[in-house]
Amino acid sequence: MSFSFKQLEIKDVIMIELSAYTDDRGIFTEMYKESIFQKAGINDRFVQDNISLSKKGVLRGLHFQHPPYTQAKLIKCISGEIFDVAVDLRKGSPSFSRWVGINLSSENNRMLYIPEGFAHGFLVLSSEAIVMYKTSNEYAPSFEGGLRWNDGKININWPLNSPKISEKDQKLPFLSDAKIQFIYKGENTHV
Repeated sequence: MSFSFKQLEIKDVIMIELSAYTDDRGIFTEMYKESIFQKAGINDRFVQDNISLSKKGVLRGLHFQHPPYTQAKLIKCISGEIFDVAVDLRKGSPSFSRWVGINLSSENNRMLYIPEGFAHGFLVLSSEAIVMYKTSNEYAPSFEGGLRWNDGKININWPLNSPKISEKDQKLPFLSDAKIQFIYKGENTHV
């Protein structure tokens, strides 16, 4: 099994393409191998796995956790298809407030690595999608934060204009009103 790591337009956000072994029984894919990820410069220790099932048109996000419970994430769509987005919230970063998004699906067998200091969200494109993601810190409800999905300053080009959004996510602040505590510490050495 092999992994291919590709740096995206925003430094430190990495698309990972997975190889698959296919035969008449089905498919086998390795999703994570610590030694290979470390060689690619991804040294986060993942401590929690999450799975969500969402229906078409559901948008979850944009979410993050404040220090000291910041989270790096490793996201994989294991059934269906999503448009997955990361927004740079690291003050001082050359890409502060910029976003990057890619389609993740069970068909394209890709993952997205998002380091600490980013907001994350996704929109379900298929009839439903199952998303699995690893986090580098456990969920800490009193440290959760987020941004409005349709913030004009960030201007994400979502492939759907009227997504289904939770009441909680509809009340998230815009970037100009959010309490952002992430500081850019220079370029990492990923990939």
